[in-house]
Amino acid sequence: MDFTEEQISTIVRRVINNIGQPSSDSRAMIATPRKSESGRGVFETVEQAVEAVRKAFQEYQKFGIQDRKAFIDAVRKMGLQRQKELSRRVFEETGMGRYEDKLLKHQVAATETPGVEELETMAWSGKNGLALEEYAPYGIIGAITPSTHPSETIINNTIMMLAAGNTVIFCPHPSATKVSNYVIQCINDALIQAGAPENLIACIEQPTIESANEVFNHEKVALLSITGGPAVVRAAMKTRKKVIAAGPGNPPVIIDETADLEYAAERITLSASFDNNILCTSEKEIFVIDSVFPDFMQAMQKQNNVQLSQPQIEQLAGKAFEKKKFLHIVSRELVGRNASVLARAIGLSIADSVRLLYGETQQDHVFVQEEQMMPFIPVVRVKNFEQAVEWGLKAEHGYRHTASVFTRDMRRATEFARQADCSIFVINGGTFQGDGGDQGEGSLSYTIASPTGEGITRPHHFARVRRVMNVGSFRFV
Repeated sequence: MDFTEEQISTIVRRVINNIGQPSSDSRAMIATPRKSESGRGVFETVEQAVEAVRKAFQEYQKFGIQDRKAFIDAVRKMGLQRQKELSRRVFEETGMGRYEDKLLKHQVAATETPGVEELETMAWSGKNGLALEEYAPYGIIGAITPSTHPSETIINNTIMMLAAGNTVIFCPHPSATKVSNYVIQCINDALIQAGAPENLIACIEQPTIESANEVFNHEKVALLSITGGPAVVRAAMKTRKKVIAAGPGNPPVIIDETADLEYAAERITLSASFDNNILCTSEKEIFVIDSVFPDFMQAMQKQNNVQLSQPQIEQLAGKAFEKKKFLHIVSRELVGRNASVLARAIGLSIADSVRLLYGETQQDHVFVQEEQMMPFIPVVRVKNFEQAVEWGLKAEHGYRHTASVFTRDMRRATEFARQADCSIFVINGGTFQGDGGDQGEGSLSYTIASPTGEGITRPHHFARVRRVMNVGSFRFV
């Protein structure tokens, strides 16, 4: 569906107003008079921030890659030292997720984000001389960060973008302004103490749609990095700048009749319940072959999950979604909340230790088709593997973000992987294991650029490749 400019603007405003806002209880915790936090990378206007990072970039170019490594090591150290404080601040401000899971998110952001080590110089020597290729910075990057993992994304992006030699203006989600401002100040403090220039990263003290648009279109901003929804990605694309965009996901899971059901239930529970399902890589719907459906549902129950009846699911859907014209709005009171909060919304009382709710739905149910970002996962019964693939692809909506399968038949896994064509595809594991880090293999990123094709972003994605050819010289062998 193609949206008009007015509709896109409406979507952006509704997303900001409805997703990632703290609950009434959380708002009460943080309802203190706001004081100005300007300074140490936090500026009142876009123009002030641009000028500060422009000057910082000029100074930063004087430092070598070894210096960049030292600066990044200081950021990593800061992230580890403050992981408890930052996790608490994110939880208190946004009201989403689980504090204990945010500890791990901050840890892996600090330790598993790749840095300068991957920016290797290439050289070719032959009869015509010597050619060198090196990674060069773009300059100033404008980066949109989400409410679901604000400080984690800022740490992760800072490491990758500074590794490539850039400076950054962050445009945080308005629902996570305080913690975003705070972590940017902490990063700048750590960088300066390590000998880096002031204001290598910056942000606007009170971010708005208008300030983000000003950053998007500023002539001195060379590259845009978007960790957000489709509307903001569309807005960035219209600038004709280079854009690295992380769009939406709605990861389907297929369970076939050859799968180890107990293991699949365990892995899905760990992954789908992590930080209350607010990660875009988290499983959002499960398609199970009919012959093993009852056994899988029982295996999910053994993981201390709570199964909802179909009337209860419909009641929860009525609380979780509001239909407005051409889109479903997810309730800000339920996004990222504990399973016990969701249960309480429909009159159930369950232990706060329960990580996940689940239940059977039809394939066209709103919980299947929408990215709900809460710890309820719908389970759909299918006739065979072919139907599972067909319905799974429909639920994924061509986002090409994340999908997974539990099977002992690698031909089936291969076929689904080819058809899904996702940035992350996981076989016999939780989908959050596909993003590297502590639970997987390879590098980790909180900016998974499916719309623009970079996938799990790395420092070289934020750098330009430049070649120098020295004709007739510097061939020593």
